[in-house]
Amino acid sequence: MTEKETLRTWLDSAERIVFFGGAGVSTESGIPDFRSTDGLYHQKYDYPPETILSHSFFLSHTEEFYRFYRDKMLYPDAKPGPAHRALARLEEAGKLSAVVTQNIDGLHQAAGSKQVFELHGSVHRNYCMRCHKAYPLSRILETEGVPRCSCGGIIKPDVVLYEEALDDDVMRGAMRAIRHADVLIVGGTSLTVWPAAGLIHYYQGNRLILVNLTKTEADGRADLVIHGKLGEVLREWDT
Repeated sequence: MTEKETLRTWLDSAERIVFFGGAGVSTESGIPDFRSTDGLYHQKYDYPPETILSHSFFLSHTEEFYRFYRDKMLYPDAKPGPAHRALARLEEAGKLSAVVTQNIDGLHQAAGSKQVFELHGSVHRNYCMRCHKAYPLSRILETEGVPRCSCGGIIKPDVVLYEEALDDDVMRGAMRAIRHADVLIVGGTSLTVWPAAGLIHYYQGNRLILVNLTKTEADGRADLVIHGKLGEVLREWDT
């Protein structure tokens, strides 16, 4: 069988598919990734993106953080792409049990996915660091400089910055979902961001599918490797 035929056979017979994805899932929605040739890591700023997106920089250079954050991290007009829609349809059909994502754009939920573990948080959730009042993304977009709460506190995005730990409950949920999956699809991620990349080691089955444009360090461990755009690979389930 061809790679596509094997994929179709495995997904048709699966009962607990889990998808684990990264930036490549949303590039087809017009959201750039970090490590491609024209990604954020290859652009020039006064500070490297890794520095700007760190907890300590947020605290010490909050206005500069928000200037970068609004300019390069927020894509409020982005729509779900074929991969987002296909995964939502698989969940709707009772085949996909969870999406584990490194993305913060909320596009899986916008496509209709219900069980989504957001490892790095979401731009759609924001909170006051003083009183913990919650704010939507629109609050960040409609303000300039440092957004502040009605109590005067600084509003912080509920995204995991460098130097910050991942949420324990989200990590436990993701590990549990992956451990009980009969098929694990890993797509659109270079598997270089830890500790998220280590989650695939919790998979105990023998149908690990890797879909990525380029090779990853986990290719040798996968039971099926497809090099290509995730949206094109999953397009037939986008109905």
